[in-house]
Amino acid sequence: MEKTTIKHWALDDRPGDKLLNGGAESLSPSELLAILIHNGTRDRNALELAQDLLRSVDNDLRRLARMGVKELVALKIKGLGKAKAITICAALELGIRRDASGKQKDTIRCSRDIAEYLRARLQYKQHEVFVAVYLNRANKVLHYEVISEGGITGTIADPRLILKKALEHNATVLILSHNHPSGNLRPSQQDQQLTRKIREAASFFDIQVADHIIVSDEGYFSFADEGLL
Repeated sequence: MEKTTIKHWALDDRPGDKLLNGGAESLSPSELLAILIHNGTRDRNALELAQDLLRSVDNDLRRLARMGVKELVALKIKGLGKAKAITICAALELGIRRDASGKQKDTIRCSRDIAEYLRARLQYKQHEVFVAVYLNRANKVLHYEVISEGGITGTIADPRLILKKALEHNATVLILSHNHPSGNLRPSQQDQQLTRKIREAASFFDIQVADHIIVSDEGYFSFADEGLL
């Protein structure tokens, strides 16, 4: 007996038609993924592939959002190859950027004004990423720059590159940030030493390091709030 494909389902059961009639919010995560997967295999339709994918990450969308193309393909789900993995990763990245853009503020008054944006940008990374946010004297954001990307346990940030970018953008205030993929928000000795080094170097150019914010899916840690600057 030939397996029933999505196009043979009742109209109300097809993910695409459900989205058209009821909006994206009416679909389950597996149905949304099925739309991205689009085509199944001879044995498994797109919805079943989507369900297989979600089961492989224990139905944890945050875990799925951390995965890249190679990690998705490595799950070895038959019918989920490189092309479908690229589509899924692109869609997940759009969701992350949409979330971040909703938290972005033009002017920074306190750590929370920037921390939630940084967390939205960095919390799903599986490796450490060090970024700098450049501001003017009125604390208006001028530029966001990824300084370096490293491994699971650390990355190296070059103070010279950070200050070079500050001068290029005429910034007078810096906010440093990096993520901890482990989830632990406490700064390491290396984090504290690097912050002091950058702050001291910046002072020669009359540039203030206003904060260093560590983010993870658990929340954020502000050096300024904790009196470490």
